[in-house]
Amino acid sequence: MTSLHDDTIFALSSGAGVAGVAVVRLSGPNAFPALEVLTGKKNPEPRYAALRLLTDPENGARLDQALVLAFKGPASFTGEDVVELHLHGGRAVVAGVLDALARMDGLRPAEAGEYSRRAFEHGKLDLTEAEGLNDLIHAHTAAQREQALRQMDGALRDLYEDWRARLVGHLAHLEADIDFPDEDLPEGVAGAVRPNILLLREEIAQHLVDGRRGEALREGYRIVIMGEPNAGKSTLMNTLARSDVAIVSDEAGTTRDAIEVQLDLGGFPVRLIDTAGVRESQGAIEEEGIRRALKRAEEADLRLVLVRADDWPVIPASMEKWLDEKAMLVITQTDRTDMFHVKHDKLPGRVSDIAYVSAKESHGLDDLFDRIKSHVREAMAPREAPSLTRVRHRRALEDAVGHLMRFDGNAGFDAVLAAEDVRMAARSLGSITGRVGVEDVLDVIFFDFCIGK
Repeated sequence: MTSLHDDTIFALSSGAGVAGVAVVRLSGPNAFPALEVLTGKKNPEPRYAALRLLTDPENGARLDQALVLAFKGPASFTGEDVVELHLHGGRAVVAGVLDALARMDGLRPAEAGEYSRRAFEHGKLDLTEAEGLNDLIHAHTAAQREQALRQMDGALRDLYEDWRARLVGHLAHLEADIDFPDEDLPEGVAGAVRPNILLLREEIAQHLVDGRRGEALREGYRIVIMGEPNAGKSTLMNTLARSDVAIVSDEAGTTRDAIEVQLDLGGFPVRLIDTAGVRESQGAIEEEGIRRALKRAEEADLRLVLVRADDWPVIPASMEKWLDEKAMLVITQTDRTDMFHVKHDKLPGRVSDIAYVSAKESHGLDDLFDRIKSHVREAMAPREAPSLTRVRHRRALEDAVGHLMRFDGNAGFDAVLAAEDVRMAARSLGSITGRVGVEDVLDVIFFDFCIGK
């Protein structure tokens, strides 16, 4: 097979550190010759494992007794000739093999994401599948794993490529109408295909209205704890995180910056964020902490707005603006007052839920935890249609919708402009999977990959 690259890359593809087995992978035109140099024997048949003694070609020192495999391109992960060395996982073994490979002509250490990028360049992966692979490597929860596997299986690619193919089909008719106008159609072909294109635009628009479901699952559902000083934010943070991550004190203004903890809530990733108490600031540092707190509140998927029981039902003025559909009102320190005084049936504003807790007496905490889990499940439970998982996808889809809105205005008015609008929409969709116009984003996409992937 003719490779797109003249050099051969190598890297430790398994995790660093001591392990029972470590896998070193080579990819490129010199992978097979390098294996013969290391073993001094003819390579095994492709896809057949063989036990081989690896030696340093420079001094003959024994490196390891390893299991080796060869994969002939294009039937390999990268589409190139690939060799895998399954070594014993000691540091000296791995270091000796990598050092021997580094001294061979035509070989060099791989950069982050280079194996996956070569797989993309050889047509083994599209960009959504490559991104799914990266998400799978970094998955912390069961839900993240499932979403990544679904994307790796091509669920997003199939959806976006179907939309793109339909647009290309409509574009062919529009261009034919420009070159060979049909006098029997008073509206022209643009008018005839307009309903189908608008239907497609609506499908894309509906896909965008997902509440950031896929992005929240990939990045973590953001729950921000906010309230006035001494409302019990840090105490609640420590209780929910089951760890002393925030300093608790009766002194107002103790928390000056946002403190974030990653949680696995029923298989879903959650980013729990404690923020500075909101009040008239007592200095420049506290003012900056409050500014950051309010910024986190704006970005939150769910806000836990804390109000002390002895203040309730009065809502502090600084908290009123945050009581919307993304807020859960949490009445804290209920041990300080009579619960008859605390309980109220009517929710203020548009808040989605209310809970009553006392961290001191461990009252209401299980109920609060269950309510939070219910919000998280409702927001991130998988749907039948695949969810978009990245801002890059969202922007490209928004661009496609914008082009199709312009098409609607140009259809029946200017056939050339209408065709160009559809062409640009198809191009926006193609940029998601990597069919067109992605050279400027490839470095960004593969930068986050691990070395060896």
